[in-house]
Amino acid sequence: MNFDTFLKSISKIEHIPLPGHESQLKMSPKYRIELIEKQRELMKYSKKAGVMALFYPDQDHSTMLILILRKTYKGVHSAQVGFPGGKLEPEDPSLEYAALRETFEEVGVPIEDMEVLKALTKLYIPPSNFTVYPFLGVTHKTPQFLKQDDEVEDLIEVTLADFVNDAHVGSEMLMTSLEKEVEVPVFKLNGHTVWGATAMMLSEIKDLLKKVL
Repeated sequence: MNFDTFLKSISKIEHIPLPGHESQLKMSPKYRIELIEKQRELMKYSKKAGVMALFYPDQDHSTMLILILRKTYKGVHSAQVGFPGGKLEPEDPSLEYAALRETFEEVGVPIEDMEVLKALTKLYIPPSNFTVYPFLGVTHKTPQFLKQDDEVEDLIEVTLADFVNDAHVGSEMLMTSLEKEVEVPVFKLNGHTVWGATAMMLSEIKDLLKKVL
């Protein structure tokens, strides 16, 4: 989709109710409910993070979404696909700012070039005890991406057409934080398997966009 057409369409979302947890649950691993029940008390003291679903025009003025492949490290989100973003720091005035700051740090898009259109439904992540607050944003310029080498392995530029295509949704057997293989819902985007919290947040974004596109 042409980016100008996308901008006209997405301007309607401000007054559209969020699809919410029902939409997120479409891409939720079945074992997640069990983890949530076990961590009801921990949830009350969870750390907070802001992430950005950033849409932008490429050189051909087609609409794109930027995702990142995280580095391999000793942690529960090692080598996974996610949104640019990160934890709320004491100096951050808001979760929205944390998402903007981290997006600049991880992929190099200047904060002043990004426009936040809507706050999305928060999501608790049991393995890391984080509550993530996603934001939907745009930049009107074609970004000159600069990845943060110590945290980001690769940048994944996804076309809007691929993202909203139902053919790119399925399921796979994957090794999870439970240290066993289970069947989980996935997005297949640019040859990458996207699952877990990122897939759940993408599901809400996809359902929201389909109401206006």
